[in-house]
Amino acid sequence: MKDCIFCKIVNGEIPSMKVYEDDLCMAYLDINPDTDGHTLIIPKEHYEDIYELPKDVLEHIFNVSKNLMNDLKNKLKCSGYTLMINYGSSQEVKHFHLHVKPQYKDKKFVEFIKHKELLKDINEVHKIIKEA
Repeated sequence: MKDCIFCKIVNGEIPSMKVYEDDLCMAYLDINPDTDGHTLIIPKEHYEDIYELPKDVLEHIFNVSKNLMNDLKNKLKCSGYTLMINYGSSQEVKHFHLHVKPQYKDKKFVEFIKHKELLKDINEVHKIIKEA
């Protein structure tokens, strides 16, 4: 969809801090994070919401989220996660996306830019896992 900001990110028209990509989806750090490491996972194909999203793509996105949560735990030492999908009037961008929000037991939000270097190599880790 040509006016969709997430489709523009997928097409490389808008830069992102990508942490994962494969044939079906990509993940990148949220530009307005609620917490350090707040990541969005989106399908590369445009699906407006969870009801348009095919079951196999949804399952794939959740499998990717599990791997990313492990990476975030190892890199950022988070103590938990919140996974969130918005729908309808609470969905600001009408392109399905899964929020992965790390939680920290003893730490308040710190600007995520400080952790960009820690997260930089996650894409390399996933390439190695994918090739194995």
